[in-house]
Formats: sequence, structure tokens, C-alpha cells
Amino acid sequence: MFGLFKKKSEKDKLYDQYEKLMAESHALSKTNRAESDKKFAEAQEVTKAIEAIEALGQKDA
Repeated sequence: MFGLFKKKSEKDKLYDQYEKLMAESHALSKTNRAESDKKFAEAQEVTKAIEAIEALGQKDA
């Protein structure tokens, strides 16, 4: 209830995007392997962005 108006951080947005891409990759893996690999590669790029944000966060702390 109290988090209703709380804005998502950039890290949370990227994590949601990562989960969506992985779900799409899994669904495509049954029908189109090449497209599945593309979605997986996109998810890996998102993972790198998340890690970069975490590294910056640890540096500031």
C-alpha cells in the first residue's frame, strides 16, 4: 500500500526487462532457435547494464 506511488529504480526496470526477455527467449526456443538466441543475447546485455549499476552503487557506498 505504501509503495503504491514509489517510482521504480533504473535497476528494477532493467531487472523486469531481463525477466521479460528471458521468458520470450524460453517461449521462442521451442519454435525458432535463432530468434531465441537473439532474445537471450539482449537479456545478457541487460544483465551487463544491471551489473554496471551495481558496481557504481558499491563504489558510492
